[in-house]
Parts: sequence; structure tokens; C-alpha cells
Amino acid sequence: MIQPVILCGGAGTRLWPESRGHRAKQFLPLAGSESLFQQTVKRTPASPAFAPPMILCGSAHVPVVRDQLGNRDALLIVEPMPRGTAGAIALAVAQADPDALLLVMPSDQVITDFPAFHAAIDRGTKLALQDWIVTFGITPDRPDTGFGYIASGKMLGESGFAVERFVEKPPLDEATRMLAAGGFSWNAGIFLFRAGRMRDAMLARCPEIFEAARDAVAAGTVDRDALHADAIEFGHAPNDSIDYAVMEKDDRVAVVPVAMGWSDLGSWHAVQLLAAKDAMGNAAVGDVFLHRSSNNLIRAGGRRVSIVGMSDVAVVVDGDDILVISLDCSQEVRAAADARKI
Repeated sequence: MIQPVILCGGAGTRLWPESRGHRAKQFLPLAGSESLFQQTVKRTPASPAFAPPMILCGSAHVPVVRDQLGNRDALLIVEPMPRGTAGAIALAVAQADPDALLLVMPSDQVITDFPAFHAAIDRGTKLALQDWIVTFGITPDRPDTGFGYIASGKMLGESGFAVERFVEKPPLDEATRMLAAGGFSWNAGIFLFRAGRMRDAMLARCPEIFEAARDAVAAGTVDRDALHADAIEFGHAPNDSIDYAVMEKDDRVAVVPVAMGWSDLGSWHAVQLLAAKDAMGNAAVGDVFLHRSSNNLIRAGGRRVSIVGMSDVAVVVDGDDILVISLDCSQEVRAAADARKI
């Protein structure tokens, strides 16, 4: 039985103005009628194959997590402050049985091909049982500078490859060369490993993070279905990503490449690409009038929005905030929102 671990941290400011504060990206219905978090939960349904999920979130998100879970059993682990993906995963590892297989998934991604995802999990399980730390690499369909890349090394039977190296977000010419060469995949931040194996890796590579998480779990308090990690103990953990803290340092990391209709919805352009569109390529939600316009994303947010003679723009309305941006520049929203310029 695999233990899903769902990471719900993050403010999601790349999709401002809809995503912010308690309405973070993962809790919004950006690709379908259900939120990204609800879709993530349903990827590992209650069955003999999957245990009830562990859900890592901040205290502000506990009410919305409980509401969107419905009647699904789960254990909430509440982070008293952000400490990156390494800290969140360390909390889950500290709580888990050492022999449990943990499937770590971000809660703000889209996967449309469930059979391909589950087939990849099956392949990854074989490697995780041999004490490989498994990461799932997305088969790229274009050179993209917005993702980190994973270079595949030697084959590990029919299940995957040893990771040769991780590549930071590359410039376009390097991304183009990697795509042409083959053997590279996008780093999706989805992992599968035995809890005891990750514990040992953290104690060797980032002991301060794991020890702080372990002590925070031991000193935590329980409220119904939620374990609140102790703030004083967890505050001793450095803030780091699991990639930097463990994955890039460990010598037994495997990648399972998979094409599964994946998107991280990291920009309004990504939302537009996945949305249902009219004959002119416009994706419109709400009271929208369009004339001689094509390839736009309009989310009216309770207002009436009219677009005339425009192409390749996003218009997103949320209360008194209105975002109008070229789809080609939509990745710049996060920097502007974080800097409180919008």
C-alpha cells in the first residue's frame, strides 16, 4: 500500500489576482469544475493500493482542506511556518512508518492521463523497493525555459533510469539542444521512496532539517484529523527545497519518464492552453463579449468583460482587481505580485 503525501503549501502568486492568501492556486477550479487539490486527491483513490493521504498545509488552509476533502479520510500535518519542500517532506517522513512507500505530489498540478500516471507509479514502486529515491520526469514536448530538467543515465531494467544530473532552468538555446538530444525530462517535483530511505538520506545530507521536523512532530499537538507540528522545534529547520537538500546530492536517485498530460499551471498562458475554447481559440469564463478577437483568456469574475480586436491576451477579474496582460508575458505576474506592484 502506497501512502500519498500531498503538498499544499505556497501562495500561488503566479496566478494573481485569483490566487492569493487563503484562496491559493491549489484550491481553485482552474482546469475543470473541481479544484486542483481535489483533483490531486482523486489521483490516488481510496483502494487497496493507496492508504489515506497525508496532507501538508499551513494553518490558514486547514478549513479549506477539510471542506474540499469531503468524506475522504486523511491526516493533516500542519506546518507552523514555511520551510520549503524539504521541511514539508521531512514532517511526512518523520510521521510515517520507515517501511512505508511515500508518493509525494504537489497539489497544484494537472494530470489528464491517469492510466499513464498509475503505470509510472508501478514502475517507480519496483525501484523504490530497491531503495532508489524515485522522481517522475515529464516527457517534454517543447523547449521550455520555465522548468528544471533531469538527465537520464544508465537504464535500471525496464522501470527507469539512474539520474545523471539535474539541470537548472536553462536558457532557450540549451533547452532546445536538450530536447533534440533526447534523454531529458522536466522535473515535476513528484517523488516515490521508502520513508526510511529518505530519513537516512536527510540525516546524511540535511540533518538539521530532518531533526527539526522529527522533534516538531514529537512535540506536536493533535486536533481531530490534524497534527500541528511544534512551531519552536520546526523553526530550527533551514528553509530549503528537496531538490537542493537531497535529490541533487544523493547517489541513488532514479527517474521514471512519463507522458501523462501534465501541466503545472504556472502561468495564465498555461491555464489558457488547457481550457475549453471557442472556434477562435478564446477561453472565456463568465459574462464575456468577444468581437474579432482570438486566442484570449478571459475570466470575468462576476463582471461583464468586452474584448474587441485583441489577440493573445489574458483578462482576469477578481473583485476590484483586474489583470490585463499579454499571454506571452504571463509568467511575469508572480514577480510583480510578490513585489506588491499589482
